[in-house]
Amino acid sequence: MADGVSRDAGRFMRRWRVACLIWILMPLMAAGCATTTPPDPGPSRSPAGRLRPEQVLRAGIRPWLGTPHRMGGLSRRGIDCSGLVVVLYDDLFDRRLPRTTTALLRSGRRVEKAQLTAGDLVFFTPRSKVRHVGIYLGHGEFVHTSTRYGVVVSRMNDGYWRRCYLTGRRLL
Repeated sequence: MADGVSRDAGRFMRRWRVACLIWILMPLMAAGCATTTPPDPGPSRSPAGRLRPEQVLRAGIRPWLGTPHRMGGLSRRGIDCSGLVVVLYDDLFDRRLPRTTTALLRSGRRVEKAQLTAGDLVFFTPRSKVRHVGIYLGHGEFVHTSTRYGVVVSRMNDGYWRRCYLTGRRLL
C-alpha cells in the first residue's frame, strides 16, 4: 500500500509541476503571439492628435474672428487676449493654461522669434508694463484680440507688432 501511495504522490507531483509550468509559460507564449503594433488609443478629444497645430488653429479660430474685446471676457460675447489663448488651448489642444498674460509669460520655454512654430505664444509690450499675448499661426501670422477690431489675425512683421515684440514661448 505504501508503494501505491508513493506512486500516486509521484504522479500528482509530476502533474502539479506540468500544471505550474503551463501556468507560467502561457502568458509568455501569448505575449510571443502578440503584435508589435501598439493598441489604438481610440478617438482623441483633441483634433490636435490628427492634424498639424497650424491646421487645428486656423480651423479653430474661425468662429472667434470678430469677437469683440472685453477685458476679463471668456466668451464669444467678448474676450481679452489671455482669455483667447486660454480658451483656444483648452478647446483645441486639451491643455489648461494660467489665465493672465503674466502667468502665461512664465509658462513653457522661451523660443527665438526666428524659430516660432504654429501654437507658440507670442508676447508684445504695446505700452509700458502692459503685455499682450497671441498665438502664432505660422507664415508670419498670429491670432489675438485687438481692442479695436476684436479677434483678428495680424502679421508679425507689421511695423507696430515688430516694434512691440517681446518674446515667444513654446507650450506644445
